[in-house]
Parts: sequence; C-alpha cells; structure tokens
Amino acid sequence: MKIIVDRNVVEFSPESPRETADLEVLWRVLVDCVKESKQLTPIGEFVPQKANTARFVIEGVPGGTTDYSDHSVSAECTVYCQICNKYANLKPGDSLPNCCGRPMETLD
Repeated sequence: MKIIVDRNVVEFSPESPRETADLEVLWRVLVDCVKESKQLTPIGEFVPQKANTARFVIEGVPGGTTDYSDHSVSAECTVYCQICNKYANLKPGDSLPNCCGRPMETLD
C-alpha cells in the first residue's frame, strides 16, 4: 500500500488486488452518503522500531465481541483493548477478557 501525505490530505494507493479489496471495505465502512461519514482516530502508538503497525479506531462503529479467557487477574486493575479502545474494570479473581481476537492489556 502506497501512502502519500500532502498537508491535510492522505492518499492510499493499493498495490495488490487484496489491498484494493481491503481499501474498498474500509471505504464502505467510513463513507455514508446519506448520513455523516465516520472518522478514523489513532489509538496506541506508532513506533516502527517497536511494531510496524499503526492502529486506528473507526468512531461510531461498535468494537469486536468480548469473551473471557481461562486466565484471571490477581489484583484490581483496569484493562483495555488496543484495537477498539474498550475498557473494563476487573476485581481480583475476574477472568481476563479477550476483545477483537486478543487478550485485553492492563492499563498502566
């Protein structure tokens, strides 16, 4: 995927049929010709030396389903999903939730 930034305009140019299909899905989720279009908001951090992935949440679109793992927490804590930014407050003995296909992370 080729990405070009020109001031306040970002242009995405797919370089494979798969990327074209993915961009078409994203376009259909973001653009609503009748109501307001959705916005992408960055979440987490983008540090290429650490992980070469940038994540964004689509505002106004519900996140993934939450299920619970076999692991439990030993102390009261707050966990969050790095993908959809969902939060949960847990008490000792509560099961660690999985969200968007991954275990939720402890909020520092």
